[in-house]
Amino acid sequence: MTIADALEQWTQGRNDELAYATIDHERATRTGFPEVIFCPGKSNQQIAEIAAALARTATVVMATRASQGAFEAVRARLPEAVFYDVARIIAWEKQPLPRVGRVAVVSAGTSDGAVAAEAAVSLDLMGNNVNCIHDVGIAGLHRVLNHRDLLNTANAIVAVAGMDGALPSVIAGLTNKPVIGTPTSVGYGASFQGIAALLAMLNSCAVGVSVVNIDNGFGAACVASRINHVAAEQHG
Repeated sequence: MTIADALEQWTQGRNDELAYATIDHERATRTGFPEVIFCPGKSNQQIAEIAAALARTATVVMATRASQGAFEAVRARLPEAVFYDVARIIAWEKQPLPRVGRVAVVSAGTSDGAVAAEAAVSLDLMGNNVNCIHDVGIAGLHRVLNHRDLLNTANAIVAVAGMDGALPSVIAGLTNKPVIGTPTSVGYGASFQGIAALLAMLNSCAVGVSVVNIDNGFGAACVASRINHVAAEQHG
């Protein structure tokens, strides 16, 4: 292929040009999962129109940080759409992806539940088997120790914590699995809306910890899903 041919194919990819958005229909081919709608900053009507456009080619349509109003607008266009209210995710599955491998989503406290739910629902829609472990923060260390067998069966672990953000370090010291630290904005004043947890995770003394942004359960799910799919492919 010549450079000119390659550039022509690159610029003539399958895109829908809406007045306010360019829909990337080839995202799944490149990355393994279709384009995902980030709802904040978009009107309910815009979210619904983008979802309908994606549904023309995608087998799964997903919107994050969604409201009930956005869901109602999407459901008017895609009647089989569902809303995960805790995770704030709208999902429409024309053909659910096969669930492979295993990812564990571990949350330190009940207050971290919304971010953990966002990670768990995202992982499920992306085609992963998911186990959730709730409320096992280090204030009661024995609680996470009770789940070591499950942690060791996962190909990746999403560890969600606010306050001192220590849970990912503890888990990484108990298993050889990759740990995706997910700081939340939960905590009192000096937690600085999750900055304290973020810095604690970035400075983890345990090896094997990577870190995503504050409250970014979706981003943690994307990392864990890719790790899990590679591991599942290698194990047949």
